[in-house]
Amino acid sequence: MRSPKNTATTPARSAFARGRPVGAASIGFAVLVVIENVLFAVTGAPGYGDPLEEVLAYYATNRDAVAIISGLGALYLPLLLVFVTGLHGLVERRGGAGAGWSRLALAAGATLAAIFVLFNVTQIGLALSAGGLAEPTPAFELVWQIHAAAFALALPLIGTTCFGVALAAHASGLTPAWQRLLGLVGGSLLLAAGLGSLAIADGSALIFVGLLGFAAWLVWLLATGVRLVRS
Repeated sequence: MRSPKNTATTPARSAFARGRPVGAASIGFAVLVVIENVLFAVTGAPGYGDPLEEVLAYYATNRDAVAIISGLGALYLPLLLVFVTGLHGLVERRGGAGAGWSRLALAAGATLAAIFVLFNVTQIGLALSAGGLAEPTPAFELVWQIHAAAFALALPLIGTTCFGVALAAHASGLTPAWQRLLGLVGGSLLLAAGLGSLAIADGSALIFVGLLGFAAWLVWLLATGVRLVRS
C-alpha cells in the first residue's frame, strides 16, 4: 500500500512533468525565430520600402537561405501551437485562474500561425519566381506586397497572443510579476505597431516599434520556458 505522502506528491510531479514539454516548446519556438531573423540579417534581406529591383536580386541570389528560413518556419509553427495549447491546459489544471486569457492566446496563436503560413508561402513564391526574371513584373510586385502585408498584420496578432499568455501564466501562478509586466509592455508595442499596418507594409520606420515588442515577447518566451522546464 502506498503511503499518503507518496499519493499526494504523485499528481504534483505529474503536473510538473506535463509542464516541461510546454516549456520546451516555448524555448524551441523562440530560438528558431531568433535564428530565422539572424539569417535575414546576415543575408541582407530587403526592407519593405526598398526598390523592387533589390528585392528581386535578393531572392534570386539567396534561394538556399530562403529555403532554410522557410524550413525553420515549418518547425516553429507547430511549436507555437503546442505552447499556446499546452499553456491553456496547464492553466486549467491549476484551477482555471486566467483561463479566459489563455483561451484568447489560443485563438490568437492559431490565427497567427495561419498568417505565418501566408508569410512563408509568399516568400517561397518570391524565391521560386525570382530566378527566371530579368526585372520585376506586376505579379512579382503583388506577391511582395502580400508578403509585406502578412508581416504587418502578424504584429497585432503577436501582441494579442503575448497579452493572453502573459496574463494567463501570471494569474495561474506560473510566472512572477516582472514577466507579466514584460509581456504587457511587449504586447502593447506590438498592438501599437499594428495600428500602422499599412504604413509598415509600405516600408515605414514604425516597424521598429513592433520589432521592439517582438523582442520583448521572445525574452518572455525564453524566461517562461526555462521556468517551466526547471520546475
